[in-house]
Amino acid sequence: MRPINNMSVLVTGGGSGLGEGIARHFCAVGARVTISGRRRDKIEAVAASIGESCRAVVSDVTDPAGRSAMVAAAVEHGNGRLDVLVNNAGNMYRGPLAELQEQALIEVFRSNVIGAMMLTQAALPHLVASAGCVVFMGSVHSQRAFPGASPYAATKGAVETLTAVLAAELGPQGVRVSCVRPGGVFTELNQRAGLFDDAVARDRLEGLAPAHALGRLGTSAEIAEAVEYLARAEWTTGAVMTVDGGLGLGVTNA
Repeated sequence: MRPINNMSVLVTGGGSGLGEGIARHFCAVGARVTISGRRRDKIEAVAASIGESCRAVVSDVTDPAGRSAMVAAAVEHGNGRLDVLVNNAGNMYRGPLAELQEQALIEVFRSNVIGAMMLTQAALPHLVASAGCVVFMGSVHSQRAFPGASPYAATKGAVETLTAVLAAELGPQGVRVSCVRPGGVFTELNQRAGLFDDAVARDRLEGLAPAHALGRLGTSAEIAEAVEYLARAEWTTGAVMTVDGGLGLGVTNA
């Protein structure tokens, strides 16, 4: 396993939810982490609360200049290195196909697939130099059908296919590419997407807990542990690690 002390890590969408949890975890175990996001107040507050091991850069994965800024900031903060790229930033659309507007579909793909893919390209020279690792954030939506979530599910299916192709393409250059497929974890993305009414968001999501074989929702810390494993496991690439409490099994513990 690769040592994590002083590892340089870039986490997109690090101002809340899974991204924040991943950033906090990596900093706690000795890495130097750069988080990116569009909301200055969010990412700067997270970085300040973590301390000197975490740096924030305000940027958007859908913007070419923003992607370059993220990579440059991570390399600077990482003392000239970038070891791990965590493609976590994402967008979600909730609604039936009959009401779907093409622009909404485009925006979800721009964030979840195109932005992540092009950021990986921007980071590639540094990842080759460090024999580094890319971790994409997938979703149980790619394996289990949730009506009304077709755009999001389609992007996560694309991300998992992209993981396999890039693992094969970049492996000869020493770069490992894998993916984490989370189950039900309460995040701001779920709430902003309108999956749950703001006033009862947590109660509604927790109502899905029986659909998980382990009978409960996951935490961002548990997802972060999986990301750390993939970042350190030097003979693992092309993997899609399911960390979903058994949600994908289709069981009900009601």
